[in-house]
Amino acid sequence: MKITQIRYYDGAKEKICRLGLANLFLEIQDIFLSLDVAVKEEKDANGGKELRVMIDRKFEEAGDWEKISNGGIDWKKNFRCNQTFIARIGVEVQVSARSDLLVRDIVHLRNSIQAGEIDVGIVAVPSDRLSYFLPDRCPSFKDAVRYIEEEFKEAANFPLAVIAVEHDRAADVPFAKQKRRA
Repeated sequence: MKITQIRYYDGAKEKICRLGLANLFLEIQDIFLSLDVAVKEEKDANGGKELRVMIDRKFEEAGDWEKISNGGIDWKKNFRCNQTFIARIGVEVQVSARSDLLVRDIVHLRNSIQAGEIDVGIVAVPSDRLSYFLPDRCPSFKDAVRYIEEEFKEAANFPLAVIAVEHDRAADVPFAKQKRRA
């Protein structure tokens, strides 16, 4: 995958550097950059679930990332130095659901920051270009920015970074779409 944009809020970039989270932030970027993703470049042609599974598998393979299954942030990792806990970073990945669920992800990050569970939150979403090829209500970078800057302005007061990810190339066959429950 490619990372096409990153937007920082409330000193997130400085906090990443000051707390020694730069290596973890680079690890997050490497997780996305190490994925080789090809999608059918037609409007709404691809499902997002398969992409999400690929991303989650990369977090698992990276090691020491804690997956939160229900009601919390997706991925969390601690930064330690000589067995001493220093800081934590949390990641929400939203590539396969409705864009309005992005607000829930931002709330998860906000709550985790307020509770002292993480120090910086990362929201990873499809780029505006990639979201065009995913299901019709899939979030995009511009959706995430709009939610933080216009619709849920409180979120801009927390150390968050939004990362836009994009596929590498076009494919002949789309990612399978999730079947709807009857």
